[in-house]
Amino acid sequence: MLPDIFFSPPVFAALSDGRPVLALESTVIAHGLPAPLNIDTALGMESEAREAGVVPATIGVVAGRPTVGMTLEEIEHFGRESATVRKLSRRDIGPCVAAGGDGATTVGATMALAHLGGVEVFATGGIGGVHRGAHLSWDVSGDLRELSRTPVLVVCAGAKSILDIRATYEHLETLGVPVVGYQCDEFPAFYTPKSGIRLDHTADSPEAVAKMWTAHRKFGGGGGMLVVTPPPEVGIDAQALNAAIDAAFIEAELKGVAGQGVTPYLLSRVTELTEGKSREANIALLKNNAGVGARIAKAIADLAEGLEG
Repeated sequence: MLPDIFFSPPVFAALSDGRPVLALESTVIAHGLPAPLNIDTALGMESEAREAGVVPATIGVVAGRPTVGMTLEEIEHFGRESATVRKLSRRDIGPCVAAGGDGATTVGATMALAHLGGVEVFATGGIGGVHRGAHLSWDVSGDLRELSRTPVLVVCAGAKSILDIRATYEHLETLGVPVVGYQCDEFPAFYTPKSGIRLDHTADSPEAVAKMWTAHRKFGGGGGMLVVTPPPEVGIDAQALNAAIDAAFIEAELKGVAGQGVTPYLLSRVTELTEGKSREANIALLKNNAGVGARIAKAIADLAEGLEG
């Protein structure tokens, strides 16, 4: 018999009591950062949630068991034994569970399990999107489709800057996914706050986002919402960053890197070319997004309690 979703005791108690919970992905642990930075960052994101009075729920498949709220030991295992941990999109969850394997969930897979587990808000670094040259390769991340079909509010710093950001934003519009700028009026470019893409919807407070989300859940057709927030300033030069991304992209093409290996390769190579500054920015925005997501989760819970009262 296949397992049901497993909830850690703190997450189960919070959901049972109607207290706010923040979903966090596990791909950043197994495939996003090297050890021990991956473990430290994952725990730092959980700490950001707790400081806001919210219970963190890092999501993954642990020994074939879909898990909402990984333990410290499980997070450390994913971080130290990353070579044995699969990278899961929604399509990969079932096979990983059936095989009894370990799987780190991407944005799409985290959204899927968060929704099944009753968690409404999820914080990540940046979403996947339309890859450069997608008009030839058809390489478009399943994250975008997941946002259109799964009612989870996702907080991020925009789309990963290695992508075609304008095409990604246009695709979100086509799919009917509302994009809300949290204390910004421009779509962030992951490492940097500016992309040149102006946003139609903005919010200055967690309470404003909570009201938008509540209205979207009622009238928006059943999909998710993307809340974008600018990354913290870490002194990374936008021109140098773009040059590094262009170089990494050309190298990936020459080496024939494809599929799920593209994003990890590009991010790793950009880190090398920027002498670690892009990684510093990545860690800073992950923690910042967790804090923003936690405050929004709390505002949503407070609003729901007020409406019930």
